[in-house]
Amino acid sequence: MNSAELIASFADFAREKNIDRPTMIKILEDVFRTMIRKKYGTDENFDVIINPDNGDLEMFRTREIVDDDSEDIWDYDKVPLAEARKIEKDFEVGEEVVEEVKLEDFGRRIVQTARQTLIQKVKDMEKEILYIRYKDQVGELLSVEVYQVLGREIICLDAQGNELSLPRDQQIPRDRFKKGDSTKAVVHKVEMNNGTPKITLSRTSPVFLERLFEQEIPEVTDGLIMVRRVVREPGERAKVAVESYDDRIDPVGACVGMKGSRIHTIVREMNNENIDVINFTDNIELLIARALSPAKVSRMSIHKDEKRVSAWLKPDQISLAIGKGGQNIKLAGKLVGMEIDVFRETEGPVDEDDVELNEFSDEIDQWVLDEFHRVGLDTAKSVLAMGREDLVRRTELEEETIDEVLDVLRQEFE
Repeated sequence: MNSAELIASFADFAREKNIDRPTMIKILEDVFRTMIRKKYGTDENFDVIINPDNGDLEMFRTREIVDDDSEDIWDYDKVPLAEARKIEKDFEVGEEVVEEVKLEDFGRRIVQTARQTLIQKVKDMEKEILYIRYKDQVGELLSVEVYQVLGREIICLDAQGNELSLPRDQQIPRDRFKKGDSTKAVVHKVEMNNGTPKITLSRTSPVFLERLFEQEIPEVTDGLIMVRRVVREPGERAKVAVESYDDRIDPVGACVGMKGSRIHTIVREMNNENIDVINFTDNIELLIARALSPAKVSRMSIHKDEKRVSAWLKPDQISLAIGKGGQNIKLAGKLVGMEIDVFRETEGPVDEDDVELNEFSDEIDQWVLDEFHRVGLDTAKSVLAMGREDLVRRTELEEETIDEVLDVLRQEFE
């Protein structure tokens, strides 16, 4: 293989991998200089000139002529006068000899090794470029094609055919994919493992929902509406706080759309995850009240130092505030950055004979009391009034535990 063929084959391969011309020349020069060092021990007195467009390669070795008896004749950049005069008879001591080095001088084995080295360098460069490109795209939304469905992950392809990973724990629980499907995800994490980039996608990240809002809702895309906060229980429920920079635009109405047309597009992409859109405000009390929707809060007490909120609601609003499996109150707490405790608001005159549940902390474990508080029961009589069957249904306590608590509370009033 001559130099033109070697460089041309490498240049074609590099162009396929989108390697730019300056980088291509640098790789070629590095490889040829490595060949020179292997053969001559150094490349300091060599010039390498490459033109990948037409396959031209020129390598020149420059040495200073010294006397045949000089102690410097063994230096890499010196040549004895007798040897120099074999090249040109009228050379004198002190002059320079410039010799052209041909690719054929290196031997077939070194040239073949160089070709393999060139291809490997391009592959390494391609990996580095891929890593750098995706490192800057963390949090960006991508449309990808499912290439292979594995047990722990799904291998997807981007528009350039690069392989990306969508792990099982980054998929929405109801996601079901097969080869050839198109889906959307955000770039979640980019790592370099043993020289190979690993790009991890996510559909469970709150950022995924935020990017869908930016893509599907023109006012968010244009910057008229800002997505301020997003919290999720992937596959179940999400809350999104939005704010409008234009007083004429209702941010919630714009995001939901006419008859829910806009939000339905996002809900379908997220496999029917319920999405509550609320109007963001700097008024923390109002934000908490909105976060607990669809429940209506009667009053609340905010303990900023403890990052805790006590909210009182009418009896028929307690279950709405808590939500299925405690999802609503959990997400509301994440949205406002505080723990929220809900309590049943007393209707009518206060029962002076009733006793706060917390007063039974010496007989009942605190985690049991917390579970009653979670469903809005904060006094002994409110627990007894609900009855055993409703307590079993509404709390996550064992029946045996509920029976023990009921016995303790009944004894208080006997």
